[in-house]
Amino acid sequence: MLVKVCGLTRQQDLDMAASLGAGMCGFIFHARSPRYVTPAHVASLESGKMLRVGVFVDQNAEEICRIMAEARLDMAQLHGKQDLACARAVGVQRVIRVIWPGRYCHRALLYNELQKHAGACACYLLDAGLTGGGSGARLDWQDLSHLPAPHPWLLAGGLSADNVGQAVSLCSPDGVDFNSGVEDAPGQKNTQKLAAALAVAVKQKGNGYLS
Repeated sequence: MLVKVCGLTRQQDLDMAASLGAGMCGFIFHARSPRYVTPAHVASLESGKMLRVGVFVDQNAEEICRIMAEARLDMAQLHGKQDLACARAVGVQRVIRVIWPGRYCHRALLYNELQKHAGACACYLLDAGLTGGGSGARLDWQDLSHLPAPHPWLLAGGLSADNVGQAVSLCSPDGVDFNSGVEDAPGQKNTQKLAAALAVAVKQKGNGYLS
């Protein structure tokens, strides 16, 4: 099961995520985000066996690769207008492509967008809203049921212990991304909220909902 905890800023939260079994940790390199961190700060943080993911909005391929090297990242989550050439320059197997289903009025258009990026990413992250992330907004999960995505995909958007079970049972993603739904404040995760959310996600995996 792919479980990602994003918007991390503190070592104590990384330690907690790792101890709870998260497989990915996310760091946001967008200066206008309340969860913004610098490459130097991320480089100082230890993450155990979790894959280290950088979230990029404005940066081009050269800057993304520089930050990845400095911050010791494994993958780049592309949130902005980075094109296919940028993704390939970063490295196909290192790219998580963010897609916003709310931008598409028909499921076929969403599928076309997934196909467009299939040759330039390792997996997708489907987020709520039309842009950005970490807002706590939620997707219409039923609309994503049995989505024929070319690669594994993570579900994001206001997920918490209160709703992740329903979300996973309705749309069967390959993984989930927790951020604002498990926080006390931007960049400050709550131990109880995160532990409860991961416990529900793991239970859903046991029910066969997550691969």
